[in-house]
Amino acid sequence: MRLMGIDVGTTSIKTAVFDENLNQITSSNCDYTLDAHGDFVEFDAEKYWTLVKGEIEKTQKEFRIDAIAVDTQCETLILTDENGVPVCPAIVWLDNRAVEEAKIITEKFGNKKVYEITGQPEITATWPACKLLWLKRNKPEVFNKVKKVFLLEDWLLYKLTGRFVSEKSLQSSTIYFDIHEKSWWKDMLDFIGVSTDMLPTLYSSAKQVGEYNGIKIVTSAIDQIAGAIGAGVVKQGKVSVMTGTTMVIFMPSDTVPEYNPNSIVPCHYNYDDKYCLLSWTPTAGMALKWFKNAFCEGMSFDDLNVLAEKVPVGSDGVTFLPYLCGSTMPKYNPNAKGSFTGVTVEHTRGHFVRAVMESVACMLKSNLDYLGLDTDEIRIMGGGANSKLWCQMKADMTGKKLVTLKNKETACLGSAILAGVGIGVFDSVENACKKIQLDKTYNSQGVDYTECYLRFIEQDKLLNN
Repeated sequence: MRLMGIDVGTTSIKTAVFDENLNQITSSNCDYTLDAHGDFVEFDAEKYWTLVKGEIEKTQKEFRIDAIAVDTQCETLILTDENGVPVCPAIVWLDNRAVEEAKIITEKFGNKKVYEITGQPEITATWPACKLLWLKRNKPEVFNKVKKVFLLEDWLLYKLTGRFVSEKSLQSSTIYFDIHEKSWWKDMLDFIGVSTDMLPTLYSSAKQVGEYNGIKIVTSAIDQIAGAIGAGVVKQGKVSVMTGTTMVIFMPSDTVPEYNPNSIVPCHYNYDDKYCLLSWTPTAGMALKWFKNAFCEGMSFDDLNVLAEKVPVGSDGVTFLPYLCGSTMPKYNPNAKGSFTGVTVEHTRGHFVRAVMESVACMLKSNLDYLGLDTDEIRIMGGGANSKLWCQMKADMTGKKLVTLKNKETACLGSAILAGVGIGVFDSVENACKKIQLDKTYNSQGVDYTECYLRFIEQDKLLNN
């Protein structure tokens, strides 16, 4: 059997094909650029399909594909007429135009009610409900043409199968999906002016919904859930951490935690018709990449590791706050900025590199503490997992065992597993995950990061407010 997982990220599309033992046969990557102007971030909706179709056809020339599942980002909106023709460019999840509409929805429903129905503790401009209300208020001539409301995975499923369908995890952050009733929240839809016949039929993950050129098409899950499945994080008590451009902490949950006005941790619908908690920060690997590009021209990430290894724990007093794109969790502050403190003439470039790496490790610990996660093992993914120094630093900082994966394309692997479950190759996601191969293990070596972490927390209190 040949199972393809397609992971449509914000600016790239990754594809990989696996056999029934989860051995990777081939993979590819296709980058694309968004159209961003201030708060408006858009993309040609048809281009999403053109790119995905191209990746499938390229792979089909060399390999047979039995089933495909596609995971995507959550909130990217594609709005069409009754014939499925887009009436405007896709509104990408990063788009922040609907700030005023988020306030209007907050005033109408309140954070507590929205959380208790949708699992989302905050109402922000990125949520599809807010963007649809913006369109209704600011572009009524476009809004009135809308007959079908797609999210990105819905759109690609529609193009692949001709069916207007969705899967439930994708709808969690629309704030018009009831995660308890597993259906649309009519009060919210009425308020924003959307009827249920404008929305797709809902399916769980791992359900076959059609075919494309003889390939069975199966529902996947949001990218972070697919990535967690690809890391084998499928039971409560297990945790995964993705350190890429951003950092995402993922934990399955059997229940929706009670509303806590002091918590901003969202609860999403999970692939298994249960739930999951997601904590994320807007910068992680991005901070190290920024420093490399700005101050270490011509150097590789391996070169940066060498520099950082020569510097003592705590970077001789240098502390970095990695808020280059604001702060989200544990403290939401979109106006927060990055900063170095404690700098003297004795400090070298290596001190700054290590301080950046230590800041992300500190941010991981602060988020784990905030979530109150009771776990001894963390599965780690993303580019940050390639640095032995960074992995060991995080193990020592948190006191947790960190484990990396043999396969680095965990979202593609997770989607491939869901595809396999959907066509009967695997009897369950959990059993399929037993085939996932682990790579390196990092245990805490007892290195004391207490002073480093306390300095980070103190500077955060002073500058992130």
